[in-house]
Amino acid sequence: MSLHHPIELTKAQESRAAIERVYIEMRHLFNSGIYKPSGASGQQLTDSLLTLRPEIYGSMNDPSKVELDGLVYVIERLPKGIEECRFIRLISEEGYHKSGFEVLIPHARKRNCYRIDDEQMFIEVTRGRSEIYDILTHLTFMYHEAEKIKEHAYDGGGNLRKEWLALEKLVISEQDLKGKSKELAFTYLSTLLGRTYEETKAAVMRLQSSKSNNNGLFHIVYWLGTLIIREKQENKTIEISFSPTLRQRIGHHMYGERWSQQINKYLIKAKLLDRPIHVISANLHSFLNTLYCFAALKESERKKQSLEDVALMLSDPKNKELNDRVEAFASKNGLHLIKDSNGTNISVQVIDTAKINFDLLPAEIKADQAKTWSKKPVLIVFDYAFGEQAYEIMDELLKPLEENDQISIRVASINIMGKAGILQGGKGDIMIPTAHVFEGTADNYPIVNDFKASDFHAKGLYVCEGPMITVLGTSLQNKEVLEYFESSSWNAIGLEMEGAHYQKAIQSHAIIRNSISKDVVLRYAYYASDNPLVTGNTLASGSLGLVGVKPTYLITTAIINKIFQQQE
Repeated sequence: MSLHHPIELTKAQESRAAIERVYIEMRHLFNSGIYKPSGASGQQLTDSLLTLRPEIYGSMNDPSKVELDGLVYVIERLPKGIEECRFIRLISEEGYHKSGFEVLIPHARKRNCYRIDDEQMFIEVTRGRSEIYDILTHLTFMYHEAEKIKEHAYDGGGNLRKEWLALEKLVISEQDLKGKSKELAFTYLSTLLGRTYEETKAAVMRLQSSKSNNNGLFHIVYWLGTLIIREKQENKTIEISFSPTLRQRIGHHMYGERWSQQINKYLIKAKLLDRPIHVISANLHSFLNTLYCFAALKESERKKQSLEDVALMLSDPKNKELNDRVEAFASKNGLHLIKDSNGTNISVQVIDTAKINFDLLPAEIKADQAKTWSKKPVLIVFDYAFGEQAYEIMDELLKPLEENDQISIRVASINIMGKAGILQGGKGDIMIPTAHVFEGTADNYPIVNDFKASDFHAKGLYVCEGPMITVLGTSLQNKEVLEYFESSSWNAIGLEMEGAHYQKAIQSHAIIRNSISKDVVLRYAYYASDNPLVTGNTLASGSLGLVGVKPTYLITTAIINKIFQQQE
């Protein structure tokens, strides 16, 4: 008789295995060049997602309900009209930007897309494998929900419901809904979605009120259901494919190399190579506004105003003229914008602090003008990277210049401000990492972070300090995995997608390749865009909005103060 008990996996272990399977399956699909969501490979991917139960996809596992928050989240990251197309092709940069096709750019994820004809959509991928996995995960979820819509379109006798026929008439006629007809349309749509009237109306209004340029929920639901109906009845199969050029180029840093060369050319032209360089990965508006807004404002506009007050004013879309004025002033006083023209979707600001008027900096900036001018630091501020792309751009930026392999940029500090999911707080709170733990690998990156939690205390926000998990994709995380990282000896404080990739590149250049100093100062700080452990508080629940202004500017001013006070 065996004394050994059967070994059972915990839910966290099952979920981690499911994440691994998803990525293995997606890599296999990419290598094969084509797959059909309704085929065997597509079903495997769907089954793995259903096993995983990602928080961002909410009620995906409930066959009676279409997951609305998740659907809105996905639609805002995919091109307008994708719900009408049964052929979706992921391509590299292959010259379509020079064609006559309209460039479609999703609201919440900047990527070039092209509607080729009634049935084909091309999506340009320039950010590496993380972007491919992100798109495939979203498409798999979207077609799973489309299956639910198709099931809800029929009654028990196999006939199309009157609600579906009414939706079809509404979408095809493109009639403008008002009054009772609008309420009736919400009612019909809620029946087809398996959601309440209130939930349905909220989702419709969320798509309408956002900056999204998609077709609206009525149109999206009708065409997703129609795609599946036609697939079943007319054998018009949905197919997702990958161009040979994309499969050949992926992982070779083609876009990152061109991006870094463009920065280096400007540094050479502006004669900034002999100055201390401070690399900053963040949003572009907060550094621009912090260093230039008070100087650009009229005296009456800046009187008795805090930086946060002015930041909130500049965040209002109605104040475009004010934003334009700040940008115009900055461009004449040391800020040079390098717009993305390389496929990275990452624009860059090079700021020469020697041209800044220190007398007109906000009170939150503590700087010794004489000391700062004697060092004349140069800031390279670039927009957020996406997943593995972070390694590509940091690796290329820290390489010696091509013109002379003996010359490297004088990197004095590397500063990463990011958005992340928090596990021990709420939206808008701040996380200070002590290490980046790369999910699904044995790669762990302890860091000596120049930031401490104490740098942000007494600022009115919760601040936590500890290891952070760099995840393979935010859309694949579930409570079991996250609770394991948060409550086990890992004691993780949050999750994000770029930290380990950045640190991998930094350590490579500082420790192995000697292209930057081993003593380069590192600063990492994140603000919480969501708490995936709290229902209704995931990324799918909507953007931070003005809640993000305070932590963004707190971290911005902390980075600038540290740079201005840094010893050589």
